[in-house]
Amino acid sequence: MYRFSVLPAALLLSLNVFATDAPTQPEAAPAATEGQLPLQELRNFTEIFERIRSAYVEEVDDKTLFEYAINGMLSSLDPHSAYLQPDDYNDLQEHTSGKFGGLGIEVGMEDGLIRVVTPIDDTPAQQAGIESGDLIVTLDGDPVMGMSLTDAIERMRGEPGTSIDLEVRRQGEKELLTFTLKRAEIKVASVRTEMMSDDIGYIRITQFQANTGRELNAALLDWQQGNISGLILDLRNNPGGVLDAAVEVTDAFIDSGLIVYTEGRAPNSKLRYSATQRTVAKQLPIVVLINGGSASASEIVAGALQDHQRAVIVGTQSFGKGSVQSVLPITEDKAVKLTTARYYTPEGRSIQAQGIKPDIWIEQSEVTPYKQRYFKEADLPGHLSNPDGEQNTAESKVSKNSSELLKRDFQLYEAHTLLRGLSILRPTTEAAPEVPADA
Repeated sequence: MYRFSVLPAALLLSLNVFATDAPTQPEAAPAATEGQLPLQELRNFTEIFERIRSAYVEEVDDKTLFEYAINGMLSSLDPHSAYLQPDDYNDLQEHTSGKFGGLGIEVGMEDGLIRVVTPIDDTPAQQAGIESGDLIVTLDGDPVMGMSLTDAIERMRGEPGTSIDLEVRRQGEKELLTFTLKRAEIKVASVRTEMMSDDIGYIRITQFQANTGRELNAALLDWQQGNISGLILDLRNNPGGVLDAAVEVTDAFIDSGLIVYTEGRAPNSKLRYSATQRTVAKQLPIVVLINGGSASASEIVAGALQDHQRAVIVGTQSFGKGSVQSVLPITEDKAVKLTTARYYTPEGRSIQAQGIKPDIWIEQSEVTPYKQRYFKEADLPGHLSNPDGEQNTAESKVSKNSSELLKRDFQLYEAHTLLRGLSILRPTTEAAPEVPADA
């Protein structure tokens, strides 16, 4: 899958070839020991390379053949490993900075087609109605089958203002869906915040960038100067991003213990990330929203908060990307994106191909509020008045806002209702924290 969440580059160890005399009789190539390459397989590769050069129907230059070989070697490992040509490498760096050109979708390869992991908020793809799980079948009428993931992404990118036609296969639809999308410069706002009511905060993280943790902490510190009693953390359709940012976000809510750890074959792939004393919201009740478009760094946050019993996870099962990619520079403008480790939640759960299962499973649904008029005491002629005075008109405003939220976003409505209950049973006594000092 073409993923932009990256760790700091690990060292790429060189492999030395130890030449030996050729055996007098053909025999099985010995198993390669550390630092050696299998000579028989290298001979086979050289033989095939020469056959292609001399006999292929069209002439192909040596550089292209070697790049095909590298691409094939990496793409056969898993959906996330890739050989990054200059344009790809540049795109990756632009994406992690939060600004790039294109349609605004996170994609991966599945059975020769392009699967949408998630559309990014406020982008052409999201506005056109592209959904997580859609399979892109054609690009401007050309079948995707047979394209590499890099080629398909290159086709979807282009000058802002230009258009591209996509045919999409969607689960539950008998016919292909056609979309015409106009490319735009994609600027991703990592964190969006609002107060849903007087005391319930809402934070939407669209993806994890270098500044995500700082933006989250700033919002929490600002709110806690007031009377916040609960928080909804919305990670739906968040494809992931920078691991350090996921750790910072989790660290804002827990003050001790493990957040995530990684395990790989290389010594420098075995890493542990733990909470610090820089916690901003230690006791604040939290509901985390996830769905099938929540991947990678999103799953790290949800998994850690779930294992620490620090938040209630609501929604549907997440994407299930439990691997870590490192970017290994090869030259100034080329690199290898290689899967180097798996990550695990504090309790040792691997999310790979499983995802995070919510504590409360709630599908997104379209709901129409049912209004029923009840005859009440206040409707009776000559009823006694309430000694406390007239009914507070704010009550009707809250009811109206709830009805609008119910129609607009059922999962968010349920999360808000749950959080309201949690805050009633567990009123916050948390004092406003001091602003953490930078180390």
